[in-house]
Amino acid sequence: MAKSADFKFLREVLLFKDIAEEEEAAVWARLQERHLRRGEVLFREGDGGKELFFIRSGTVVVSKHVKGRVEQVIARLGPGAFFGEMSLFDDQPRSATIQAETDIVMYGLDRENLDHLIERNPRAATAFFSQVILVLVQRLRDSTDLVAEVTRWGLEATGLDVERPATGGH
Repeated sequence: MAKSADFKFLREVLLFKDIAEEEEAAVWARLQERHLRRGEVLFREGDGGKELFFIRSGTVVVSKHVKGRVEQVIARLGPGAFFGEMSLFDDQPRSATIQAETDIVMYGLDRENLDHLIERNPRAATAFFSQVILVLVQRLRDSTDLVAEVTRWGLEATGLDVERPATGGH
């Protein structure tokens, strides 16, 4: 049975912020509690998966394989944050590795429970999807900005002066 602290947590998660109070119990019933110990890997880049996670307490490190044994930390996520949303909607492998930086309490929402929520609580599902779209749009904008910045770094590293037009020998 959900407690008021559970509903308070739901309201702190961006994807659930617009869920009506009368819908909170239905959403809460679809979430599955999970725990990780410090250092434990939830999944690795390339693994399969169909579950989105919401962090209640603790922090995770999100990393991406670069080359060989090199991984780049791309984010640290804490309470109220979520990850794994891409695997909820497509059948592609996980795009990053998630490892617990501290002990973690989190909740998972898999595709089956999301489908159940859509069928039984369409208003709650609509509010959820509206927030998912906003978050994905922001993440796409951030990625686009990062691609432009990395391209600029690459150009500067080559010494290519992109400010001056190239002179031809014709």
